[in-house]
Amino acid sequence: MILNDGDIEKCKRDFIDVKVPMLEMYLPGLRTSGIEQLEKNPSPRIVKTHLPTDLLPKSFWKNNCKIIYMARNAKDVAVSFYHFDLMNNLEPFPGSWEEYLEKFMTGNVTYGSWFNHVKNWWNKKEEHPILFLYYEDMKENPKQEIKKITQFLEKNLNDEILDKIIHHTSFEMMKENPLVNYTHLPSTVMDHSKSPFMRKGVTGDWKNYFTVAQNEKFDTIYKNEMSGTSLQFCTEIKGTKSQI
Repeated sequence: MILNDGDIEKCKRDFIDVKVPMLEMYLPGLRTSGIEQLEKNPSPRIVKTHLPTDLLPKSFWKNNCKIIYMARNAKDVAVSFYHFDLMNNLEPFPGSWEEYLEKFMTGNVTYGSWFNHVKNWWNKKEEHPILFLYYEDMKENPKQEIKKITQFLEKNLNDEILDKIIHHTSFEMMKENPLVNYTHLPSTVMDHSKSPFMRKGVTGDWKNYFTVAQNEKFDTIYKNEMSGTSLQFCTEIKGTKSQI
């Protein structure tokens, strides 16, 4: 929406995975791969990926591509990832929440360790044009964060356009938008009856899943893994904020 100056009609031209192809996406016999779709899209292109820094194609670094990295606190990521794997039929069944959390803490999940992922991207921004954003900040003050993106993309948008972007990219609007909520994919890929792709979009949902013992174990691992980094994550927005 920023690149299209808030023009809703332009943004409605196709599904999100066509407008913003996922680099590593490949669905045999079902859809065009991310790479094939990217080759069709005109420049300048937007590319989506969940890849860690060491798996990103070297051409991204060589060509000095601008990168926006959205980081989210580990506990909410674990809960969100668990529900995604429940409905994502391209992934193995995640098992129980208890089993999944153990795998998440040891990095035995898709894309590997959350800890290594955020730390490596955080460090990479020292040598590459990377805008490092926090999901929690976007939820708490979307206008402030969207302004950061407009500046990063060298766009100059007025408040009216910014407010329009905030409205149309809110979780509530996107959840009901068939162009971005992935309901257009067959249930053999994403089964929305198990869990919607756009599930809750809140900060602090982890409290509904973590037991006291799980939380204590997670905090111990977190402290060890994140020692020596200046990264600070917020695990809830409303009321008192706890930092991990």
